[in-house]
Amino acid sequence: MNKRLLAILVLMSSLLVFRVNAQSLYQPYSYDFYQKFSDILYNQGSREHTAIKPFIIDSALQSRYDSLMNLGVKERKTWLGNVVWNQHLLQTEEQDFTLYADFLPDFQIGKSGRTLWLNTRGFQAGGTIGKKFSFYTNFFENQSVFPEYVQDYILENKVIPGQQGKQYDYEGGNQMDWSYASAVVSFTPSKYINIALAYDKNFIGDGYRSLLLSDFSSNYTALKLTGTIGNVRYMSMWAYMLDPFASNNLTAEDSARIGTGDRWKWGAFQYLDWNVNNRLSVGLFQSVLWASKNAAGTRGFDPSYLNPIIFLRPIESANTSSPDKVHLGATAKYKLFSNLSLYGQFLLGEFTASELFSSSGYLHNKYAVQLGFRGFDAFHLKNLNYLVEYNAARPYTYQHFTPITAYTNYNQPLAHPYGANFREFVTLWNYRYQRFDFALKGIFAVRGLDPSNDVNYGGNPFKSYENYVHGYGNYIGQGLRTNLGYAEAKVSYLFNPKYNLRLELGGTFRQEKNDEWNDKTLMINFGLRSSFRNLYYDF
Repeated sequence: MNKRLLAILVLMSSLLVFRVNAQSLYQPYSYDFYQKFSDILYNQGSREHTAIKPFIIDSALQSRYDSLMNLGVKERKTWLGNVVWNQHLLQTEEQDFTLYADFLPDFQIGKSGRTLWLNTRGFQAGGTIGKKFSFYTNFFENQSVFPEYVQDYILENKVIPGQQGKQYDYEGGNQMDWSYASAVVSFTPSKYINIALAYDKNFIGDGYRSLLLSDFSSNYTALKLTGTIGNVRYMSMWAYMLDPFASNNLTAEDSARIGTGDRWKWGAFQYLDWNVNNRLSVGLFQSVLWASKNAAGTRGFDPSYLNPIIFLRPIESANTSSPDKVHLGATAKYKLFSNLSLYGQFLLGEFTASELFSSSGYLHNKYAVQLGFRGFDAFHLKNLNYLVEYNAARPYTYQHFTPITAYTNYNQPLAHPYGANFREFVTLWNYRYQRFDFALKGIFAVRGLDPSNDVNYGGNPFKSYENYVHGYGNYIGQGLRTNLGYAEAKVSYLFNPKYNLRLELGGTFRQEKNDEWNDKTLMINFGLRSSFRNLYYDF
């Protein structure tokens, strides 16, 4: 925890180093908010790069962003009235400097067999210096009683989903208490490059889920370089992560290979996005994860991975017994009609060429696939956006022989919330009318769970793939076959678009069914909410 706080303090103190010179504004990633840019990003006349998130709001998005931030603005007679409806709690706008700060409440009450509630007090602050530098930070203090399926996840993984806060149990484990923080500094020295240092999340893809790198897991410290030249955008990122569960899953042999004194790990991620023309975009992805300490307790950051060029991995090429975990991936997007785009992802964890196209279910053919389509102004109705998506990952795809180098961060997957060994269908519909927002979500998934902790059917990324059940005959859904259905409806009324202050009413139905249990959750909740954050409870 001290290291995480130190990372945040370093980022915050770095704000004081830069002096006057912003306009490249950082916008936290939220699917609900970002889909409001769909008609700009996915129309056939656009060549905007859409896969790398969060966005830095640039000239192409500025006009829409300003209209969303000033939706229905009407000057009020009092300062309090303006804070509720129109402006930030504190704000300063000078020629070369902007600063804003807000109080972020998230107060909810609900019912799902027992009374559910959330009491969150947060703040955010951000701004720009000149036209090149921007900064953002937030902090949240939280107490909550979750529905039982979320509580079970928390107690099993010792983490609030996506928020990494240390959790405390009160009243027999029903009440949770945790904190959460983010911080980002962004520098854009020219229109060709952006440099960001952050304690935050990242997302790669055009869908609701990402099989390459998603924002499901908790925050981590990262340095990210993003360059754009013409129709090509390239991102290279180096991250420092923590996996406190990894030591619990180490065998004696694993411990000898990487040591047990440190559960920190490093990651290097590269992604290249090429807009071939106005309709077609393709991308290439690579990730490498390695333990912060080896058996001798010395490794640390490996300077060989400073090489930002994708698919150029000197250590992996020179050392076939490398303990580091590599994933390769590809993406594609095609604008089929004026308001409909197809997209997809393919992630490769490992394969054996002679077995790749066979139907033998070979253990080491590890890959994940995403196919989907998304559109805007459906049925000629302005501001009606939708998405339909299929995701699948074969067993063992995100596992490694040592849990510390699995594709995970802070006890959570770095890609899909289910880990691997699943198929999933997702559909989302969003409609905005003036200050009202309506959202529908439907999910159906088939997962293969482990019937006990002693076996490994390939879904849990924290288990070593060396402890597999079958060398051949592996298939999606093996193990304890579990069907998951999830439906959610929300309606909200927006007060202040500057910090997304809104009243929200929502209802959720979830059913998880297999041969051992049939759990149903019916939940309704109402609250005063704010901030732009993606928090996933649809697992």
